[in-house]
Amino acid sequence: MQPMDTPNASTFESALAALQRGEAIGLPSETVYGLAADASNAKAVRNIFAIKGRPADHPLIVHIAEPALIDDWARDIPERAQRLAAAFWPGPLTLILKKQTHVPVEVTGGQDTVGLRCPAHPVALELLRAFGGGLAAPSANRFGRISPTTAQHVRDEFGDAVACARWR
Repeated sequence: MQPMDTPNASTFESALAALQRGEAIGLPSETVYGLAADASNAKAVRNIFAIKGRPADHPLIVHIAEPALIDDWARDIPERAQRLAAAFWPGPLTLILKKQTHVPVEVTGGQDTVGLRCPAHPVALELLRAFGGGLAAPSANRFGRISPTTAQHVRDEFGDAVACARWR
């Protein structure tokens, strides 16, 4: 991502605090910006849908900090999924697996599966590690619009509705 997408310490702490309060933030990844919130907090996840105008039956991807955390979100994990995660994470690979029972229905769109991904962007990984949980993070755009590739795109799309859309 561009230099403007690198947070200073204050912005990073602000983003972390917003996630802990159940708010949505703009979060860079190696592909596009995501609209991230605590994946274990059903209210925070519902807020993502409201902000985006996304249909509630469209599942979200849960971003995690490392492959070892797959078991926190999925069950009955095939060995080949573990091998794929070890080979391609961090990176833009999403694994669709049977969800753990505690995964909020809001994340899965009512399905019995959950999408898991470990992003390769250093800011996303650092924030995931500091947060200590999974982040539901679809692209940070209104439903049906073009996915954002800069913090400014997120700010233009959502204004103050999304915390930390500007990473500096």
